[in-house]
Amino acid sequence: MFWYDHFVKKLKQLLIRYLLLLMLAFVLVSLLIVVPFRWLNPPITMVMMERWLYSDNDHFKLKQTWLSWDAIPKHAALAVVTSEDQLFPLHKGFDVDSIMKSLRASDEGGQLRGASTISQQVARNVYLWTGRSWLRKGLEAWFTLLIEFTWGKQRILEVYLNIAEWGEGVFGLEAASQYHFGQSAKRLSPMQEALLASCLPSPIRFDPAKPSAHIRARAEWNLKQQKRLGGERWLKQMD
Repeated sequence: MFWYDHFVKKLKQLLIRYLLLLMLAFVLVSLLIVVPFRWLNPPITMVMMERWLYSDNDHFKLKQTWLSWDAIPKHAALAVVTSEDQLFPLHKGFDVDSIMKSLRASDEGGQLRGASTISQQVARNVYLWTGRSWLRKGLEAWFTLLIEFTWGKQRILEVYLNIAEWGEGVFGLEAASQYHFGQSAKRLSPMQEALLASCLPSPIRFDPAKPSAHIRARAEWNLKQQKRLGGERWLKQMD
């Protein structure tokens, strides 16, 4: 049976070699599609493409106008961070405490709550598909680590504010400002910024221009919480 043992050994070596090559290729491809966006703006995201492909609206049109970091109103950025991820300037891509709380709540019979940071949302929206699966979660974690390591906080927040969904086909702060309030983002009032930020958990369901009592209450809380965090100084921790 010497030939059989020799064959099995060679087969294992071949499989290991191809597995390592496959892993190396995956890492290299990942870097090739992540690192350039440290400086280049993504022309389209996977979520945008998915919305366009599966829209029932024959007149569906993507609305987006890119704002550079210098052109983004910092009060609006603060409103979004306050609403979505208050530890964003401090964590390394994952809010571990929120993840553990969500898992404990699920174990106790509650619904598994979202615990995604802004970094995770950028990774998911730019590179992955919607829906829930362990495969997507694993890829989301991988791309989150890559963008945290290669982009930096300021770039991650800049990208998020330009790709976040704020209505059917409406992506980014500037397009959302024009679509919902008929004016540029730089002319938004603090309340309008807070209303936009408060709609992010369900951007298709909620309308910041016609806020429900729930959204208005969230916006008022957002404005108060911004002051508790220290205002725009909170964002300076990203530098």
